[in-house]
Amino acid sequence: MPIKKILISQNAPRLMSPYQSLTEKFGVEFDFNPFFTIEPLSSREFRTQRVNLADYTAIIFSSRHCIDAFFHLAEEMRVKIPETMKYFCSTEAVAMYLQKHIVYRKRKIFYGTGTPDSIVALIGPKHKGEKFLLTTSDASSVETLSGLLKEKKLDCTVAEIVKSVSRDLTGVNLGDYDMIVFYHSSDVRSLQDNFPDFKQGDIKFISFGKSSVKAMEEAGIEIAVKAPTPEIPSVAKAIESYLKENA
Repeated sequence: MPIKKILISQNAPRLMSPYQSLTEKFGVEFDFNPFFTIEPLSSREFRTQRVNLADYTAIIFSSRHCIDAFFHLAEEMRVKIPETMKYFCSTEAVAMYLQKHIVYRKRKIFYGTGTPDSIVALIGPKHKGEKFLLTTSDASSVETLSGLLKEKKLDCTVAEIVKSVSRDLTGVNLGDYDMIVFYHSSDVRSLQDNFPDFKQGDIKFISFGKSSVKAMEEAGIEIAVKAPTPEIPSVAKAIESYLKENA
């Protein structure tokens, strides 16, 4: 069956040119519609983890959502974050976002290159005496980073501070699409929440990221293309690869 209409489970990107190129080359049409939203945990939800924010001297962030949620929780729980707090961020973009909540001081803010190893390298022997809080979401895996921190014998606690919530997809007719792209395990959960009787049929699925692959396989969804790979580094390339092979 030819691919004519494709649903991508995210907001439309700022740079649309890769998708416009595919439209011009293959005549495909794209719709962008996120399947879930990210929300901060309430103080009541957070307290079930028995984590006291005031106990920590360093925080590890991997996303802007976690930054907003952390300061929201601190305010809601009336915890004053000391100026001596150290912040370790996965990337420079995440680190710069801290300016929304604190006065940006480079001596307290450190950022890596997006990999767990880069965070561990930032900490090094200089900061090994800190008590770390590793923030995460209910659907993200920090096992690699937490494992590395444990290997280094660092004092670290993992805490969920944001959660994924399925969006209402009442207005979406999956039968209109020949291909669907999922990025996250929460996309699969939203699919199941919104369409409990969903049957894949002839719809082709593309997965982007390990969490989506695992969740899709567990849900019995057949995956046409798994990305990223060295040969297929992006969703646009994954779609192009499939369209070329099945022209």
